[in-house]
Amino acid sequence: MSKNTVALVDCNSFYASCEKVFNPDIENKPVGILSNNDGIIVALSKELKELGISRGTPGFKINKRLIKENDIKMFSSNYTLYGDMSTRVMNTLSMFTPDLEIYSIDEAFLALSGFDHLNLTDYGKQIKKTVWQHTGLPVSVGIGPTKTLAKIANRFAKKHNFAEGVFDITDHPDRDKVLRWVEVEHIWGVGRQYAKMLRRNGIVNAYELTQIPDKWIQKKMTIVGLRMVKELRGISCIDLEMDIKPKKEIVSSKSFGNPVTDLQDLMEAASEYCSVAVKKLRSENQVASLIIVFLTTNRFKNEPQYANYARARLPLPSGYTPDFIHAANRILKKIYRPGYKYKKVGVMLADIMHQSKAPLDFFQPTYLDDNRKVIMDCMDDINEKMGSHQLTYASAGIKKPWQMKRRQLTPSYTTSWEHIPVVKAI
Repeated sequence: MSKNTVALVDCNSFYASCEKVFNPDIENKPVGILSNNDGIIVALSKELKELGISRGTPGFKINKRLIKENDIKMFSSNYTLYGDMSTRVMNTLSMFTPDLEIYSIDEAFLALSGFDHLNLTDYGKQIKKTVWQHTGLPVSVGIGPTKTLAKIANRFAKKHNFAEGVFDITDHPDRDKVLRWVEVEHIWGVGRQYAKMLRRNGIVNAYELTQIPDKWIQKKMTIVGLRMVKELRGISCIDLEMDIKPKKEIVSSKSFGNPVTDLQDLMEAASEYCSVAVKKLRSENQVASLIIVFLTTNRFKNEPQYANYARARLPLPSGYTPDFIHAANRILKKIYRPGYKYKKVGVMLADIMHQSKAPLDFFQPTYLDDNRKVIMDCMDDINEKMGSHQLTYASAGIKKPWQMKRRQLTPSYTTSWEHIPVVKAI
């Protein structure tokens, strides 16, 4: 009987590494990725971490002398690029196993049960090499008998150069030593409050946690915590989730680059966010019948404050973007108040169901019965082939002065014909 084996593949400094793929000049330089409106650092390279800068640091607070002396590079978040590079990584990983769980944009679990005839460390190195060849992105590979141990193995592979980015903890003679190396704060599934509680009780690392009686664990950390501890002991309790569960709600919202006071600008922004949200809805073959629109001022500013939301229900579930844009505009006219400086508007779709379960109506055609779905499918196909937002809605505006600030945005190298890198032979 083959034993349970899981690999966790994690892209190293994913956002920063994506930027480095297409800009060789910054290969070994400190790189920081800024949040919406170029605010705080949300991702950073190893070189930037070594300078003592951490995630969450406001970009403008970094010492200018430090930036100049170390040639620090800062970029706006390029989510289009990161999303496409993630897809390429996951497609590559699917070559190595029939069972793959995409855990996040830069992480995936691979089921390797039945691969006992292979040297799994060598197989992990092959995975690492192939991802690099296909995408130019560095990854670390952790292998273990459970998902939690694979997480620990991945962390060990990333932190120790001698592992060369791959570590198999399954039958390792020093497994207990590795578990002692992992502090409780760094165990997958242990949050800040649980870590404090464990330290108060003298439990400081993963090995010590595995030695605690089950009754105490279940009392202090519930059945979920007990499953996590059993995983640390090598007993698989958390299965891979290969099926992507459809979303119960879809939210689309961004902070404005500058305060917005005009209703028309708010309606343009809501139209664009509706377009994004409903496209996500269609990508999962879903329809929705409820839309919620919210808007708010900047609560951190010493100025008049206002926030509100309202909802509207469509006559029948739909995936037709104009249905939601019209409803959003009606809501905004209802909740908008002049005289305020608005920081954000957003939309949320709810009452979501698969389109095959959408109810019928005797008196009017559904979204699936008339040309609305045909129009949306054509629009999605064109944008897929020619680049996102090639076809859009006039109601979303043209100049869009409300868009968030992205002054240091790099090109969409992999998704736009205009941004394809040009290579010159000398």
